[in-house]
Amino acid sequence: MTEESAALYVVPTPLGNLADLTRRAEEILRTVPWVAAEDTRHSGPLLKQLGAQARTIPAHQHNEHEAAARIVEKLQAGEAVALISDAGTPGISDPGARIVAAVRAAGCKVIPLPGPCAATTALSASGLLDEHFLFYGFLPSKGGQRRQALEALREQPCALVFYEAPHRVLETVEDMATVLGNRTLVIARELTKLFESIHSLPVGEALAWLKEDSNRQRGEFVLMLSGAPANAESGEGERVLKLLLAEGLPVKQAAKLASAISGAAKNALYDLALTLKA
Repeated sequence: MTEESAALYVVPTPLGNLADLTRRAEEILRTVPWVAAEDTRHSGPLLKQLGAQARTIPAHQHNEHEAAARIVEKLQAGEAVALISDAGTPGISDPGARIVAAVRAAGCKVIPLPGPCAATTALSASGLLDEHFLFYGFLPSKGGQRRQALEALREQPCALVFYEAPHRVLETVEDMATVLGNRTLVIARELTKLFESIHSLPVGEALAWLKEDSNRQRGEFVLMLSGAPANAESGEGERVLKLLLAEGLPVKQAAKLASAISGAAKNALYDLALTLKA
């Protein structure tokens, strides 16, 4: 193989569209002797399509310690291992982080490959104006714990990025509206797949929108929320902004004047104005 031997390669795999597999990832998967996979049944068809002859090692969330020990053993014997998850980048809301940590602790080399990641793919098409983002991943499945987690994020000024499963998306979106208040939500679903959709709307309207069509509740979700509007939402900035918008001022001008009058951040007021006018 053209790359180094005796290294753990962290290899992103396509979210859905197989054309998104990079040439380098394809070469690694075809030439390494071992592939550590989240679900060997899921990865089998991909490896077969590539003509890969690698033997597989199960490496899922319930056996990461055991898998890590096997992988370190292979690396110390001079063999290369590729680490993959079912889709996207291993270790990003997928198994893999513990394996990477164990391999590094053993003094073995870890080589990451760039490639598909649902969070950054969705965020690039979100249109959110926040300069920074916080990737949270999956919220707790229980309602009380989920609302508590959202409450802890309520004042974050950056965009918030979550993953969610279809059977929990309704209750999660409802909790977001209750806890986080008036801000923009972008719902990305089935990225790179046949029924991909990306929709932006005020978070308070999202539950009704999802319920209008059951198809909107299917697939794997990335939920992205605009950041907390830096004291604009509940303070003097919001009050002034609403008055100016009620007088018919354009969004940009209203945000600029409200910022000058109240001292609140202009960008935050502009984002809030867009939400109010939606």
